[in-house]
Amino acid sequence: MAGKLRVTVDHAVCVGNGNCLTTAPGTFVHNRDRQSEVANPDGDPAERVVEAAEGCPVSAIRVEDAETGQQLFP
Repeated sequence: MAGKLRVTVDHAVCVGNGNCLTTAPGTFVHNRDRQSEVANPDGDPAERVVEAAEGCPVSAIRVEDAETGQQLFP
């Protein structure tokens, strides 16, 4: 799996249910609007960040390898 990640949350889609915060609490936080936001893309192992993205019910999270640009999810 990738080393450094580029992680983004599409706020036009995010419903703020918090699954990602539970799965990867070192990476995601809620913002003032109770939507998920990336606090630290390296805050959890890459596998956990991808697992968090996969668990998003609205597919609002995109994960890429920061060095190669390879899309890891979706």
